[in-house]
Amino acid sequence: MSALTTVPEAAERVPQPAPGAAGPASRRRERLRDALRWGALRIVALAVLLAAWQAVVAAEVWPRVLVPSPGDVWRQFILASTVHDGVRGYGGHLLIEHLGVSLGRIGTGSAYAVLAGVPLGLLIGTIRPLAVVLEPAVTFLRTLPPLAYLSLLVIWFGIDEAPKIWLLVIAALPPIAAATAAAVRTVPGQLVEAARALGSGPVALLLSVRLPSALPEILTGVRIAVGVAYTSVVAAETINGVPGIGGMIRDAQRYNQTALVIAGILAIGLSGIVLDSLLRLVERIAVPWRGRA
Repeated sequence: MSALTTVPEAAERVPQPAPGAAGPASRRRERLRDALRWGALRIVALAVLLAAWQAVVAAEVWPRVLVPSPGDVWRQFILASTVHDGVRGYGGHLLIEHLGVSLGRIGTGSAYAVLAGVPLGLLIGTIRPLAVVLEPAVTFLRTLPPLAYLSLLVIWFGIDEAPKIWLLVIAALPPIAAATAAAVRTVPGQLVEAARALGSGPVALLLSVRLPSALPEILTGVRIAVGVAYTSVVAAETINGVPGIGGMIRDAQRYNQTALVIAGILAIGLSGIVLDSLLRLVERIAVPWRGRA
């Protein structure tokens, strides 16, 4: 009998996929089918919503000046997005330009909030005396509506860009600080003790163990904070906010241009969906282990 293993015997030893196990191609096809299925559901839901909206307008439940038709909103959207009869969009700026200015303000305010909120949350989560002093202040700011301190910011900084940015920073900072502090406090004790046993000092422990372990929750806090900043941009742009999507909405509201107000609201909502999708992508890239055992 030969000592060499025959080809059939070797083939029998090769691990075979379990019955019913899906390969990469099968998983891709399944994901594609899911995407098409949910995409079709969203389209149907949108069509039903538009049909119901049009039915309400046709039934004249409310005056058309209060509830314009989808066609009226679409026309205002096109007018605000193009140059027509020598008029450039609304207030001399196209809709995309209004939206871009607002997104720039949101990005600046959120960036400052991250730079201040993450270190603040780390301090609150790791140093008990600082938590006793600073945590109530963070909670106090988190419960304040933006309009409550906008007037004070205008008194302090005038009516230019500074009060708008400060308002967005104050609105976005508390969620980031709170999420960071909570995440740091829930870092597994075994990781901390293992790092200490290997000789890690307080700073190395914070940067190499606590911060990476807390990163998924911190990024969730950043997503929430950007959403809070987005909901605050209309309040931030009530004072000298044109160009800006919030300023455009406020200006259109003064002249009862309901269709333009709704078009601006839809632009904010759609861009918010895109922005949140980008943040989700960043989260998947930065913390690919999240949600996995």
